[in-house]
Amino acid sequence: MLADAAAEVGLAHGDVVVVAHKVVSKAEGRIVSLAEVTPGPEAITLAKETGKEPELCELILGESRRIVARRGGLLICETHRGLVCANAAIDRSNTDPGTAILLPVDPDRSARHIQHALAQRVGGHVGVVITDTHGRAFRRGLINIAVGVAGFEPVVSHRGGHDRNGRLLRATDQAIADELAAMGGMLMVKGGTRPAIVVSGASLVASPGGADQLVRDSAYDLFRGAHQ
Repeated sequence: MLADAAAEVGLAHGDVVVVAHKVVSKAEGRIVSLAEVTPGPEAITLAKETGKEPELCELILGESRRIVARRGGLLICETHRGLVCANAAIDRSNTDPGTAILLPVDPDRSARHIQHALAQRVGGHVGVVITDTHGRAFRRGLINIAVGVAGFEPVVSHRGGHDRNGRLLRATDQAIADELAAMGGMLMVKGGTRPAIVVSGASLVASPGGADQLVRDSAYDLFRGAHQ
């Protein structure tokens, strides 16, 4: 379906398709009926402490490597793929009552699957970004970030280069995939019916890609208990 729609708007070699994870998750059967979830003892305890449904807590625990921080009913979790986000990125918007949508099991694999179909359609190289809406620790508001990437380098290092005044760049990594995701979020309106956009003219470095490269190594994370 994405390949058909992208072809209709003129998808071409070198373009990037930015797609909301929700349609990918739905296509991959990652919709869960809460009535079919049996909460365990840990989930029941967590539900009492947070005010959340025990079934939702069971899903959150199942999708989490660990709970990073808590405040009232807010749970900041680290997913099994290293994302740090609220409720392990489990979403209940734009889905039927009594259901919840989980992230794809392997968003990078999902991105590669989509990329293969798109590339076959255009007969050339294309990139894919799968997005999700996340909050940020020190900024107000939500923003779309890349949770799955295929076809290009998601982080471009400018280290070793020089700025306009000749100063050596020592710590400049540009999160290209997140910038594309954020741009897509401006066009994929919440509650709308546009789950994907085509980006043309982006300057990218072709590679297999992978959103895992965007996750900061915990050894360099000053906010999750790294030792100084």
